[in-house]
Amino acid sequence: MLRILFVDGENFKGKIKSVFKEAGKDKLVWHEYDFKGLLDKVLTGIELGRRVFYFGRIKEHKESKEKSRQLIEEQRLLKTHLEQQGFEVILRGRVRGHMEDVDGGKKVLVFKEKGVDVSIAVDMVSTACDKKAEEIIVGSSDSDLQPAITETKSRGVRCIYLGFEADPNKGLSYTTGRTILIRNSEVFEFEKLKGKLL
Repeated sequence: MLRILFVDGENFKGKIKSVFKEAGKDKLVWHEYDFKGLLDKVLTGIELGRRVFYFGRIKEHKESKEKSRQLIEEQRLLKTHLEQQGFEVILRGRVRGHMEDVDGGKKVLVFKEKGVDVSIAVDMVSTACDKKAEEIIVGSSDSDLQPAITETKSRGVRCIYLGFEADPNKGLSYTTGRTILIRNSEVFEFEKLKGKLL
């Protein structure tokens, strides 16, 4: 059976970060995190034909060139790291900086990702239409993917929601029909790579 894992990279990182933050740990180096180890453990017994991470492409922001360049460099390091761990990395959509009002009317530069969920949705449905997989695992807690999951299932492709025990998405659990939750202890276990990559 051909199975594909589609992961919304920023969404997935956000969930991992919130688990660490809740435990009082704020410092995570993404290009050292063992994503392969984590996913191999939680998906034990599930053979994957493809493992794909999606990220928005970061653009330099004129009001914060230094921060933009730092984010671009961090994304480059993470992309290389994930590819070394055997993942495909697709940069679609974009991350743009814009000014937002916060408490007290203070303006703050915020970077937001747009278009990644649409890319995942299109790839899920096209994969189902082209009969390139029998099962798709969705590593995202974005409810916007529910219509794509419904359409994918209607074309005979099973879907599994891969979420986190800390805050699972009930809508995605219901829509997919099968859920695998990553435990907090598993998130901590793979904070750093151990040994050499194959």
